[in-house]
Amino acid sequence: MAEFQEQYVVDEEGRKTAVIIPFEEYEELLEDIHDLAIIAERRDEPTVTFAELKKKLKKIGSYDIRWV
Repeated sequence: MAEFQEQYVVDEEGRKTAVIIPFEEYEELLEDIHDLAIIAERRDEPTVTFAELKKKLKKIGSYDIRWV
């Protein structure tokens, strides 16, 4: 992850109240949050091992040896 170039907005007493970051970094953060939300939603779904996935892909003809 790239290093942030954040700036802070402070109140009259010098306490940080907000952060200003470049828009591209903001978009990346939103995408990361979205990805994490999807992972959390799918946490309890059944999983498939890599071996099982390869077997299923071979069966339907979508297996490419370059994946191994």
